[in-house]
Amino acid sequence: MGSPIPPPGRLVAASLAVGDSPTTRRAPWEMESSTAWLGPGVAARGSCLLPTARLDELSAPPGGAIGTRWLLTWNASGWAIKGPSHHHSASQSWEEEGDEACLGGVVENCKAVFWDCVGPVGHGEGVCPRLKKIKPNVQINPNNELSYTMWRDIPVPFFMSIYFFDVLNPEEILKGEKPMVQQRGPYVYREFRQKTNITFHSNNTVSYQEYRKYHFFRNMSVGNESDEVTLPNMLALGAAVMMEDQPNWMKMIMSITFNQLNVKPFLTLRVGDLLWGYDDPLVDFLSKWFPGMIPFSGKFGLFADFNNSNTGLFTVHTGADDIRKVHMVDSWNGLKKVSYWNSDQCNMINGTAGQMWPPFMTPESTLPFYSPDACRSMELVYEKPGVVSRIPVYRFVAPKTLFANGTVYPPNEGFCPCRESGIQNVSTCRYSSPTFISSPHFYNADPVLLQTVDGLSPNEEEHGLFIDIHPMTGIPMNCSIRLQLSLYIKKVSGISLTAKIAPVVLPMIWFAESGYIDGPVLTTFYNNLVLIPFILQTLQYMLPVVGILLLVLSLILGLYDKKFIKVYNNPEDEDTAPTERTALLH
Repeated sequence: MGSPIPPPGRLVAASLAVGDSPTTRRAPWEMESSTAWLGPGVAARGSCLLPTARLDELSAPPGGAIGTRWLLTWNASGWAIKGPSHHHSASQSWEEEGDEACLGGVVENCKAVFWDCVGPVGHGEGVCPRLKKIKPNVQINPNNELSYTMWRDIPVPFFMSIYFFDVLNPEEILKGEKPMVQQRGPYVYREFRQKTNITFHSNNTVSYQEYRKYHFFRNMSVGNESDEVTLPNMLALGAAVMMEDQPNWMKMIMSITFNQLNVKPFLTLRVGDLLWGYDDPLVDFLSKWFPGMIPFSGKFGLFADFNNSNTGLFTVHTGADDIRKVHMVDSWNGLKKVSYWNSDQCNMINGTAGQMWPPFMTPESTLPFYSPDACRSMELVYEKPGVVSRIPVYRFVAPKTLFANGTVYPPNEGFCPCRESGIQNVSTCRYSSPTFISSPHFYNADPVLLQTVDGLSPNEEEHGLFIDIHPMTGIPMNCSIRLQLSLYIKKVSGISLTAKIAPVVLPMIWFAESGYIDGPVLTTFYNNLVLIPFILQTLQYMLPVVGILLLVLSLILGLYDKKFIKVYNNPEDEDTAPTERTALLH
């Protein structure tokens, strides 16, 4: 083989090569036809030459722990694993009577992932205590108080930290000059979430609505909600851009109304009002004369629809029938896909609801989730391993292509019309308002965006999005989801309010939703899902060793006892014991 067997208890991932380029992660695959160790006493041989991809054998090398050969073949429905008396899906765990291997695995797209829990199973009492301990604790099951309570109530403290881009030169912007902004914040709110209307279904799914509310935390903030900041008037300047292609008479009516209502292009308001709502006569005017332009009446606030609201009706898999699907979204508001975007791929509802993921992850795993606030699915990718409060984690981050435009990353073409890469137009799900989402300070975006606004300084540590997740359970230990909201403003002919504003995507606000497991919740999690499974896994390998040592010790003691008894019964033998001077024949 050319490589040592991995130590017991490790999660071992092996990838078959596509074509002539082998993929190596933790197991030493050679070329397209190869053999590699997958665990203690387990080897696999296969090839991945498309379109005849196959993984031929899973068997034990000479002297290995498995005496059974498993045949893996590819058919129309996927990979099939066939043992001496059983036929399994490649994605199942083998824990049936008579099986001589206890492996969990996923085989798809020429990739194989196996867990190295190996040995005789024996009447269903498997030798995978670590997996068996984790599986029931990550399913959504009301009978499991630990996992169900954590899923339903989310006992982890979550905080939303909000930063404003205070506009320093509003008058100069109206003259066509470059905007200058200064970051103000954080203004921190404790976020409380609770699932309600929980309904379990016969197809192993559960539906719920999750309500959220926010409370201001002064001791974690830079100031009070009464602090004032200056932002572009999102309603007025946004409506102006939306009216750009309308008839001149409509733009004239809007311009006259702006003057009569004394509407200003930039507003200086208190933090609390900007976030949760302020009275604006423009709201009533737009609702009356331009029905459908805005879907609300009364107060307007950037986060007015966040507080004391729910994120829609989610239906997710419980994992009772397939642990790989636990937390994965089956539908949202009864939909299998949304209709905001211009391609089926962009409209897909993928992944989880963004709080927990299926267990048994590898570095090849991704973190897909659907965000109702962003109106789309997102996917994070593996960056590096780490440790959080003694718990091993994988860090997943946003790829640079997350908000890339269709020119840079063709799969994102469905999110267009696009502007510079690194910002996404969300006008189709925000009532046609010319708003964009991105990473804070245009991190990972086209550098030209930084040239149009002064006061921005993107960096990964402060503005990168990440989730640290425990790979064996799929539960996040630490996370920070960071997004920025910007408004596209420009001079619109026929609407005097816009004066000579040069076209610019102007940042208004960015926020970070963060949380981490700590205190009693961390202790409970560590004991039940890390420490105890580790002890069981360790005992699995220690007990045979202890048994062998005891057997050897008993043999030694047995031999010693026989000699002692012989000497005790024949003491004269000590005097007649042969020496080097004793005759050979006498």
